[in-house]
Amino acid sequence: MTFADPLAMMRQRLALAPFVLLGATLAVIPLFWSGFVSLGQAWSTPEYSHGPLIPLISLFLFLREMRDHPTGVDRAPIRWPGLLLGAAALALALAGARTSIPDLVTYGMILWVMAVVLIAMGWARGRRHWASVFHLIFMLPLPQVLYWKVSTALQGLSAQIGVALVDAAGIPVFLDGQIIDLGVWQLQVAEACSGLRYLFPILSFSYLTAILYRGPMAHRVILFAMAAPLAIILNAVRVGIIGILVDRYGIAQAQGFLHIFQGWVVFALCIAILLIVAALLARRRPAGGPMLDLDTSGLVGQAARLGSIGGTRVLVMLTVLTLGITALHLTINDTGPEPRARLSAYPMQLDDWIGRRGILAPDVARVLGASDYLVADYVAPGETSGVGLFVAWYARQADGTGIHSPEVCLPGAGWEIASLDHSTLTAGGANFGVNRAIIQKGLDRQMVIYWFEQRGKRMTSDWQAKFSAVRDGLVTGRSDGMIVRFTTPIGPDEADDVAEARLQKIARAALPKLAPLVPD
Repeated sequence: MTFADPLAMMRQRLALAPFVLLGATLAVIPLFWSGFVSLGQAWSTPEYSHGPLIPLISLFLFLREMRDHPTGVDRAPIRWPGLLLGAAALALALAGARTSIPDLVTYGMILWVMAVVLIAMGWARGRRHWASVFHLIFMLPLPQVLYWKVSTALQGLSAQIGVALVDAAGIPVFLDGQIIDLGVWQLQVAEACSGLRYLFPILSFSYLTAILYRGPMAHRVILFAMAAPLAIILNAVRVGIIGILVDRYGIAQAQGFLHIFQGWVVFALCIAILLIVAALLARRRPAGGPMLDLDTSGLVGQAARLGSIGGTRVLVMLTVLTLGITALHLTINDTGPEPRARLSAYPMQLDDWIGRRGILAPDVARVLGASDYLVADYVAPGETSGVGLFVAWYARQADGTGIHSPEVCLPGAGWEIASLDHSTLTAGGANFGVNRAIIQKGLDRQMVIYWFEQRGKRMTSDWQAKFSAVRDGLVTGRSDGMIVRFTTPIGPDEADDVAEARLQKIARAALPKLAPLVPD
């Protein structure tokens, strides 16, 4: 006679894995908390207001995948890849929490979800659910360093296409940066007109359509790939139509309910065109049947299967690891007081240069998001033109704030970057690289030199500055930094070298006065 193992009998009666998973989920909440807060803030904006629907759609896709797969359990499921992915997710979330960059935390959340799926179902079955988990990425906001670049590029594209439509309608129009000049009226192609508020939900819808489409993979790729250009082009057409309506019926056509209504029309048109293309592709399928798999039968029953997940031992290991990482996060979360700058104490006399301090408009200061800033215009005897000095300093480059490159903000003010290269500046006994740009608006030309300065290091790339902030935030807990920019007009008969010499001269006088006012 053989006797069964009492622990084995108990494991058969009680499904312990769901309870262990619940424990791991509760343990990870403090680590992921900043990510939850970031998502809530992003979902309150028009661009990401579709976000709360994404987890529900992902759950729908997940249950469909479970329904369409066999219910059997692998004899020896491989679960360790899920544990490794879970460790990577926790490390990424810890890095995001340590550097106060919630985007990293939210990416860690998605990896953690996939890790749980791989552990609970095993590698062979769990990896089949990547599509439903990947769909969660559409609920995340773009990192700010990408958001500003994408938004600015789309604003410019929308303005150019819109002006082309207005011109084709026989209406005199002039494009000044992102300002559509109709003579009597001027339309600012603002951030809200970039099309991002349509792009993100339409990308999610096209992804869902591609998954539900019953046809070859090539058709699905087409449906997903066409979403972004379709949303961008239709939004640009909307801008052009607004310009035509404003010219004929007044500025009210660009404001209020009509502006919002036109936006919903763009969204509905994008969806309609996607479905029409899907219908046309469906006619070329070798097999018949419905175009989209919208069968929802049996999904409620699939939810009951979630209570019979396995992998208890590996889930216990993940829970222990989660508790350890969360405890480490709570221990090192205090990064101490934020560093402070004293740019208000910057002198208005630099050798023979006499300055006048300026102030940014409230809306500009809000978008800039700097902890401290300096705006001043300097003139000197014998110089044909003055020089503008701008410094924006950030105590912590996180939570959507951080250095903005002039490549992003100058086009929005109507300036075109005619050339952009590198030069060398000698100041304070040191030689270092700077960006040198020539910008123009009509017949006006200016020269700009700028660089990024962070914790005693100088660099010319905004990407390098961002990665430096992340790295130092992990190591030292600090991510403070600033951008320094000098600007001077280029006279009609003035050589570029003369303008650059003027910038070099004031920079040599300015930087020694700046260093004591910012943390190194």
